[in-house]
Parts: sequence; structure tokens; C-alpha cells
Amino acid sequence: MNWIDNFVRPKIRSILGQKRDIGENLWVKDPESGEMVFYRDLEANQWVVPNSGYHMKIKPVDRLKTFLDDGEFTLVPVPSVATDPLKFRAQKRYIDQLKENRAKTGYDDSVIVATGKLYERPVTVAVQDFDFLAGSLGMAAGQGIITGLETAAERKTPFVLFVASGGARMQEGVLGLMQMPRTTVAVLRLREAGLPFFVVLTNPTTGGVTASYAMLGDVHIAEPGAMIGFAGARVIEQTIREKLPKGFQRSEYLYEHGMVDMVVHRHNLRATIGSLAGILTRAEPSAALAGAPALTDRSSLRDAALAAETDDGDLATPPPGAHAE
Repeated sequence: MNWIDNFVRPKIRSILGQKRDIGENLWVKDPESGEMVFYRDLEANQWVVPNSGYHMKIKPVDRLKTFLDDGEFTLVPVPSVATDPLKFRAQKRYIDQLKENRAKTGYDDSVIVATGKLYERPVTVAVQDFDFLAGSLGMAAGQGIITGLETAAERKTPFVLFVASGGARMQEGVLGLMQMPRTTVAVLRLREAGLPFFVVLTNPTTGGVTASYAMLGDVHIAEPGAMIGFAGARVIEQTIREKLPKGFQRSEYLYEHGMVDMVVHRHNLRATIGSLAGILTRAEPSAALAGAPALTDRSSLRDAALAAETDDGDLATPPPGAHAE
């Protein structure tokens, strides 16, 4: 058998030729409708399924490119922190998990900070990457959020945070949990500087992140269908011994109950936040927003959302979004 495995089969494969490499993941299945969508069509549509409006995960770089003017941004270095301070080990060593995720995503941790312009106005943006250990909040991620807030305060710009997280990082124990009060202090410093803090809640936003900086913004915007909460629905049902209502912990449910200010389609986030930033900073009218209906300092959040949705400079208003991935 060894002779067959080691010599005959390789010889046959060499004669017949190697199997051609075929690109994987050319088609992506919509979890909501089951529709198969070509991945380049999804990419061109900001990873929103064209027919159903289902919001899929989007990579941080793609998020920044579609959000900022001309897709141009400058990454802000995040100070390094101690790696694996508790020498944690489960099925894998924590240090090995970090190496794997850094190789997979190309970033040191789950939070990326960048500066750029939004409708010709300077802005600081941070994006939480769910692909990096479920976007969990550890010392490095906490330092990333703080760096973004401090950068915004120094540059005197609005701060926009795209959140996606499974909660605090258990591999760092209490050191991970301490990022909740640390980031809260940084948010208060930005508020003292009189600068707006916009939080965009994407799917999912849970745990200690929801219990800290994700709910401390001046304006809370949620993508359609995003799951937002602290504890999981199953844990809540087991605790209160009641069946939760349909759509519980989804963006639309939270909007109806006053937990978020608005639910905005991904295509309209840029115009919505651009309009709100101009209102809250009392900035001069931007020529880039000239196509949108006039907004004044007394304009409401609803006015800004409606203005963004009718902005001819952006993509046409798509159908209502379904649950996000």
C-alpha cells in the first residue's frame, strides 16, 4: 500500500495533470433569502445584497474607502501595549491566537484608527474589525479607541466610530474589563472639548462594548438589522423565564424603543453623518453637500436623515435592509 500511495498515485496525477486552481467564494449566499450573489457585485454595493438589502460584514479598509472623500485616509499609529500579560492558554495559547489573527487581517488588533475628510471637512474615524477575535475589547483595542478619541480632540475634528464586537476579551481578564472605564474617560474628554462623537452600531455589538463607549455617543446610528445588546437573547429568556418579542435586540426594535437615534442604510451613512457633523460643529455649508436639502442649527436628527436619503450626490435610496450578518 505504501508503494501505491507513494509512487503510483503521484505518477498518475502527474500524467493526468494537476487540478486547476479555481477561485473560491466567487458567489456569496444571502443568509436572509438564500440568493446567490457574485462577490464583485456585493463589493461594488458596499457588501449589501442588492435585492434583499441584507447588510453583510464589510472589511475596515472597504469601510473607510467608501465613507471618506475619494476613499483617501491616513492610518493613525496606535501605541503598543503588553502582549499576553496573563500568559493565558486554553485550547490554544493566546499569543498564538494573536499571531494567527494578525496574519489573517493584516492589523495588530481589532481597532483601526484613521484620519481623512468627510464632505471636505476633517474627521477622525475608528473601525472595529469583527474578524479579529470577534472584535473583542482588550488592552490594544481599548488603546485604539482612546487614540482615536485623543486624535480627534487634538485635531479638533468630529469622531466617528464603527462598532462591531462580541464583548470584552476574556484572555486578558480584568485588564480587558478595565478598558471600559478607560475609554469612558476618553469620551468625556472629547465631550469637554465640545466635539461630536458619532457611534455607528453594526452587527453585532454586544457585551462590555455596549456597556461602555458604544452607548456614550452624541448620536447613535444603527445599520439595518444589526444585533445590539449586552447579554444574549437566550440568557435573558432563561433569566426572566419569558419569551422575548420578535426582533428583540435588532436595530429597528431598539429604534422604536428609543435606544438608538436612527437606523440608516449603509449607502446613506456618509451623507447622514456629514450633515450631522456640519450641524453639531456649526461649520460653514459644504459645497459637496449642496445637493442635499438645507439644514440649519435647529435641524433635527430626522431632518438630517431625510436630507441624507435624498442627497442626489450619493447612491439612490436602496430597499429596506434585512438582518445583518
